[in-house]
Amino acid sequence: MHGDEAPSPWVQRWAHLLPAGARVLDVACGRGRHVRWLAARGCAVTAIDRDADALSGLQGVAELITADIEAGPWPCAGRTFDAVLVTNYLWRPLWPLLLDAVAPGGWLLYETFAHGHQTVGRPARPAFLLEAGELLRVCQGLRIVAYEDGFLPAPERFVQRVVAVREEAGASAPPRYPLSSPPAPPG
Repeated sequence: MHGDEAPSPWVQRWAHLLPAGARVLDVACGRGRHVRWLAARGCAVTAIDRDADALSGLQGVAELITADIEAGPWPCAGRTFDAVLVTNYLWRPLWPLLLDAVAPGGWLLYETFAHGHQTVGRPARPAFLLEAGELLRVCQGLRIVAYEDGFLPAPERFVQRVVAVREEAGASAPPRYPLSSPPAPPG
């Protein structure tokens, strides 16, 4: 991934749910396509990747953490975020840590490859492909606002993606989660 690639349409579609100034954790961020995009929208982004060279281009844009999150300790222990973002990455042992990092009222935005992708490209190993409904099972305890599991044509890929919120206890009225971005003000 290159940092100048467009953000995922899934992330773009649901970013309106993030509060102004949201603290966002971008896990396995690569060169930072989402880091840059979210920071430009006023989010305070923490970017994690094991590749220090990939992170080097993000100096001054985000808090940068170089860490091997598959072999080393979780670098955000005890921290929570308004949003945890993961795209094109899967390491199942991280699930509990990622979910713990979602603050009350915070969001999990997750999108990665799903079973079936092995027929059109890489990754092809089952360890790196979500099983049918896996994100729904992982997000039990969160409120699912959006979920998709299917095929996208260009480029061809099988994906599974979710947007889920850790609802705050004791709300006096049912929360309203807009399913589309509010219209831009007239300019």
